[in-house]
Amino acid sequence: MADVAFKRWFLPETPDLVGQLRKQLAVTIEGADAFAGWTEGGSQTLAELREIESRGDAAKRDLLVSLREAFVTTIEPEDLFTLSRGIDWILNGLGDLVGEAEVLDARPDEGLGEMAGLLTKALRELDTAIGMLEVSEAEATAAADRSIQFVRDLQARYFEGMASTLELKGRVTRIGRRELYRRLRRIGETTIDVAERVVYSVVKES
Repeated sequence: MADVAFKRWFLPETPDLVGQLRKQLAVTIEGADAFAGWTEGGSQTLAELREIESRGDAAKRDLLVSLREAFVTTIEPEDLFTLSRGIDWILNGLGDLVGEAEVLDARPDEGLGEMAGLLTKALRELDTAIGMLEVSEAEATAAADRSIQFVRDLQARYFEGMASTLELKGRVTRIGRRELYRRLRRIGETTIDVAERVVYSVVKES
């Protein structure tokens, strides 16, 4: 009994790093939901997205602190860091998109709203994938694949949306709308990078 107490005194408890990563992702999903509301003409503002972004930054910092202090991790530290960074980039990208829209006085359209909806679905599948990392490698990979497919659908909608901008009157209006589409496509590509990192972490552990 004394030997057990001795070990506990020297070995720190293993933090729930995957749980912390999912908390960060939950904030990003909240931001994606707010963004989707904005594309549909809701009352969401850039200030609200920036507030969500600040909470995402805090969640990322908490995860990194725990990662530095962890004695052992069930997921490779490099993978956890890369996943956290990608999730952070997604949220930052959404805020930047809305910020640029305000500067350019560019308004979202139906196509952008559809892309936003597909992004939120991709992020929820990503949450499932990360949640399965310590439970089922097969289910984690399957959810990551579904996330990627939603982004592929987003990319298909991107091309349709870009074609629709040819019908817009005014060069400035066309440029502004196209820039919103391009930014959201890049956010989708970052989401694919995160999903593929989930798959890579599974492959390394196999």
